[in-house]
Amino acid sequence: MSAIKKDSGFGVAHIILFFSIAILVIVVAVPVLLILFNAFFVNGHFNSRDFYNVLMQPETYAALKNSLIIASCTTIGSTIIGTFFAWLVTRTDLPYKGFMKGVFLVPFMLPSFIGALAWKMLLSPNAGFINKFLMSTFHLTEPVFNIYNYFGISMVEVMYLFPFVFIQVCGALERMDPTLEESARISGAGLLTITRKITIPLVMPSILSGALLIMLYSMAHFGTVAVLGVENGIYNIPTLIYERIHQSGGSFEAIRTGTVLATVLVVSAAVIIWAQHKILGKGHYQIIGGKSFRPMELKLRGLRYPLLAFCIFYIAFTIVLPTVVIFLVGGLKTYGLAFTLENLSLDNYKYILTEYTVTKDAIFNSISLGLAAAVITMFAGVMISYVIVKMKVRGKGILEFLGMLPFSVPGSVIALGVILAWSGQFGINLYNTVWIILVAYIARYMAFSLKSNSAALEQVHDSLMEASRSCGATMWQSLKDIVIPLVRPGMLASFFLIFLPALRELTVSIMLYSPTTRTIGVAIYTLNEDGETVMSAALAGIALIIIVTGQTIINRITKKVGE
Repeated sequence: MSAIKKDSGFGVAHIILFFSIAILVIVVAVPVLLILFNAFFVNGHFNSRDFYNVLMQPETYAALKNSLIIASCTTIGSTIIGTFFAWLVTRTDLPYKGFMKGVFLVPFMLPSFIGALAWKMLLSPNAGFINKFLMSTFHLTEPVFNIYNYFGISMVEVMYLFPFVFIQVCGALERMDPTLEESARISGAGLLTITRKITIPLVMPSILSGALLIMLYSMAHFGTVAVLGVENGIYNIPTLIYERIHQSGGSFEAIRTGTVLATVLVVSAAVIIWAQHKILGKGHYQIIGGKSFRPMELKLRGLRYPLLAFCIFYIAFTIVLPTVVIFLVGGLKTYGLAFTLENLSLDNYKYILTEYTVTKDAIFNSISLGLAAAVITMFAGVMISYVIVKMKVRGKGILEFLGMLPFSVPGSVIALGVILAWSGQFGINLYNTVWIILVAYIARYMAFSLKSNSAALEQVHDSLMEASRSCGATMWQSLKDIVIPLVRPGMLASFFLIFLPALRELTVSIMLYSPTTRTIGVAIYTLNEDGETVMSAALAGIALIIIVTGQTIINRITKKVGE
């Protein structure tokens, strides 16, 4: 009897291992390897000359320079703002700081390319509402602002990316032992001295970790540069890859050029991730004490309400203003009209939801792809996480590496790899179908599922499985009746972590869509490019409603699960 049970368990374990390896190899490893192969090999022969020629083209050099400039400016701005706000809401007596902490996380769930679209409407030199208002009010002959430059692009990205640093630094400050700060205060040190010489050095690893995440994201970001940069000839590497492939109709030469550019992004990402590991691995400062404590709260005195007003103004200016503009422009009869009751209506929103085929299909595609990707990736993530966390097999570290690789690799690289892998090369042609986008989403968001499910599985003690097996249950029964119910909160978390980003995704979809497989992000972008500003704004407004509604549902479900 025991032999039969052992064989059964052995079989299930190896089935799980086999499918885990197969999923990650097919979905992740093959596309990434094909990019590297096609960058250096032509007709099966090594060819470094073409690789060198592409790198030496002026357009490539300009795109790489633009990527570095925008990413550097975005990283510096986001780091300063994120660190400052994190310090305010965790270590000071700022009024309503609990509420403000939640508000500062709002940009994290909003699509930055929709923000870029709003700021284009506000600050474009010729038609921007703010420029038009200032020129008519003060009788100016030239516009005051121009959003189509490095500063404008970086400014918009900072508005939506600073939460990367904010979250990291908040966590570090809340866990930090305040003994050193209190000692410095007793010794007569002032607030600025304590902050500059003690607080910031102690949380510097968290600051740098968040900053590098922003650098990685900004280097690979498509939407903001596509909306605000391309019109003025500012291309970064993702937008250059898209332009080359889009203009050529997907020719082999364009795709090969894209693989070379994608390799540059992969190398850049690898350097950033290596730097992050070096920084986090130094361990020079131990900021968490061995006993419970409450962080020291610094008194702002007369600055309390001025700083609160500054925080409110920042959120109103960077989040509320562009969001309101999106909804107002979406209600205009014609773009450029004044925001009066005579010029506003809900007809555009009604048309998009009930009559316009392009936008109806885009909404349906996004929701369907988001649900499918979330369900598939959730279950695949549980299976792979089980191998990584619970099974004692050689090489499982490779599984973890492959699972996390797409999170570290830019979305345009994943999209290009999927094109190479599933456009007929292996007898399966998914190009110009919705399935190729689904495959790319699964690869892109696998890391989210692995992180969430691995954390949940770590909390399930091995003794529970051992007790179940000793009572006669097969491995499959133990998994079904014990493990899966216990990790259900992690599964739900991974589902929502994938579904919402998939709803607003643009970087991957823009490389893979066909006329019948547009997603919401692609439809907003293409409508704007075609001059349908009012329609793109109306669809963007609907997208924001879907995203906020989804986030509200997630918060309620997560709260119930936690209870």
